[in-house]
Amino acid sequence: MTGPDGATSTSTHCPYCALQCAQSLTPVPGAREGASVAVEGRAFPTNRGGLCQKGWTSAAVLESPDRLTAPLVRSLGGRLVEASWDEALDLVAAQLLRIRAEDGPDAVAVFGGGGLTNEKAYQLGKFARVALGTANIDYNGRFCMSSAAAAANRSLGVDRGLPFPLTDLTQAGAVLLLGSNLAETMPPSVAHLADVRSRGGLVVVDPRRSATADLAADGQGLHLQPLPGTDLVVLLALVHVLLTEQLDDTAYLRQRTEGLEELRRRSALWWPERAEQVCGVPADDLRAAARLLAAASPVHGGRGAFVLTGRGVEQSRQGTATVSAAINLALVLGLPGRVGGGYGAITGQGNGQGGREHGQKSDQLPGYRMIDDPAAREHVARVWGVDPASLPGKGKPAVELLRSLGTDGGPRALLVHGSNLRVSAPDGQRVAERLDALDLLVVCDVVPSETALLADVVLPVTQWAEEEGTMTSLEGRILRRRKAIEPPVGVRSELWIWSELARRLGTAGSWDTDPSLVFDELARASEGGRADYSGVSHARLDRDDESSAVWWPCPATPADEPEHPGTPRLFTDTFPTATGRARMVAVDHLGPADDLRPEAPLYLVTGRVLQHYQSGAQTRRVDALASAVPGPYAELHPLLAARLGVRDGEKVRLATARGAVAVPARLTDTIRPDTVFMPFHWGGAGSVNRLTTDATDPVSGMPEFKVCAVDVTAASAMVVTPDPVEVGA
Repeated sequence: MTGPDGATSTSTHCPYCALQCAQSLTPVPGAREGASVAVEGRAFPTNRGGLCQKGWTSAAVLESPDRLTAPLVRSLGGRLVEASWDEALDLVAAQLLRIRAEDGPDAVAVFGGGGLTNEKAYQLGKFARVALGTANIDYNGRFCMSSAAAAANRSLGVDRGLPFPLTDLTQAGAVLLLGSNLAETMPPSVAHLADVRSRGGLVVVDPRRSATADLAADGQGLHLQPLPGTDLVVLLALVHVLLTEQLDDTAYLRQRTEGLEELRRRSALWWPERAEQVCGVPADDLRAAARLLAAASPVHGGRGAFVLTGRGVEQSRQGTATVSAAINLALVLGLPGRVGGGYGAITGQGNGQGGREHGQKSDQLPGYRMIDDPAAREHVARVWGVDPASLPGKGKPAVELLRSLGTDGGPRALLVHGSNLRVSAPDGQRVAERLDALDLLVVCDVVPSETALLADVVLPVTQWAEEEGTMTSLEGRILRRRKAIEPPVGVRSELWIWSELARRLGTAGSWDTDPSLVFDELARASEGGRADYSGVSHARLDRDDESSAVWWPCPATPADEPEHPGTPRLFTDTFPTATGRARMVAVDHLGPADDLRPEAPLYLVTGRVLQHYQSGAQTRRVDALASAVPGPYAELHPLLAARLGVRDGEKVRLATARGAVAVPARLTDTIRPDTVFMPFHWGGAGSVNRLTTDATDPVSGMPEFKVCAVDVTAASAMVVTPDPVEVGA
């Protein structure tokens, strides 16, 4: 492609969320070694040429003034000082060998990220299990998609965020969106909701009147505003209405599902009036939402309906149960597998989908194979050229892994790739303490993130415009990430780092550093798995028109047969379960683990803002984004603020059982009077994850980020109590 002034443009995709908006990058003449690039949106089905503020400013991160360009090693004086690559890698390898010799391979742990390319996610899983021999690998996708994945796997037989193209939403008569503020987290996706809004069919479930909930106002749909932590009750009530009013698709349920009778018995308990007493949503609104969805469903001659979930309902100790209830709702309406209908989960991180398919999760091998499956172990071990018996078993999921760091019998070393744990993990102060207890903390990053600043060794790595690879979008599309510029001198790819470490650790086998070759190995390892990429290669992705990019599963075909076209829509004929039917899993409501009590009488909910992303390590370094929202704050309803004696802009103190923060108050009537909202993009004293609970879902291991009990007071009212004076002194 040719861009402004005749410069050659590179077609790639945005470095941020899983929408993976298409971009063109054109080097800016006269910039530092051609490193600066101009960003343009590119025509693509998901973003239609549009970008959000983060996408438009994404090139600024390439020029961050504190970009890491040399390895850093902590000196005897406690400072991070520059070192050569040989010095840094020799030190890391020597420490890893010593720790493994003393306490075994599980004394070393690995923590990955949902922003790594497919090639890096695959190679990291292989490095952990072959070069290190450890079972202790997990990644920050455990904080993102694990509940939706667990529920989809047990009900539908496979986990793909959207088992249909995003563009299908444009034809729908109704869309139910729970726990996702798309207008701020994935703004270009909102264009796909325009038609359903015009039909009055958008139903948004959120305790805040978010920008997305506003889209359902003025006759364009419904906004259901439940008590935090009760979204499951909303879903149970919707299923109750559909079954009792005989609005279900009886033929579909009979032919394509199992578990209906138990679901019917459980849902009988949640009539709308009872549900209203628990979730706070008026019974009439619950009935209206159920009837709207039914009218749009194919069984009633409608245009189609979709049920979508996001982190707001999944980051909960009952997140898997809530997603199961959402899937049940979709099945009762006869949606999954039909054109114009279905259930989907809005994947968050850029490669949240691909990152969990190829080996970063503690219980999985490439191709979405389970690590305790003998056949899966045999297949992957054959590709890796190792004995299946040498592969470790299941490791600890993320929160459990972090709790165990530096404890007796727990990991003594941690390698972090693509994650800023100090900001993004729940109960952040305890995480910092566990990181500090390690003998060795190694962090690969592009900037000195809060986690990198705690490390013993920091290794500078390439970022999106400086590397080749693939990403898998929220729809299951396999997309090409292409190199547009050279990285700064001294920066290396993680593929090179793992190859060098594997050599220093004495590990045999193939450790390719060419992403296309790593992808070819990934494709072989995934063959026959649920996420089968074996019919895909960099060459095919470069040849095909990206507007029809390949969806997995895409198995390899014999040389004399046409290539498999990929699978944009799943479940059209059957479900990949043992019976070929979808399983409806009956669930019940438990409520938050950290619920209201006299000393913590309000709910704290967390989330994102338009200008920032995840832990903010990238976006807080972009002047245009940082100046728009420079720091953390707490949203309070004016009624709550009046009761506390707080005015807009004044500081409030939020305290939970885990810690306290003081931040400015923003007064808004878009939030419930019993609820406080804080965004999670900042570290330090304003990090909301100092407050959040690390209670986890028993099925998925997902932490309950989204809701906990909090006490809120005016910061000006804080009283400093002097140390007690000993009587008689």
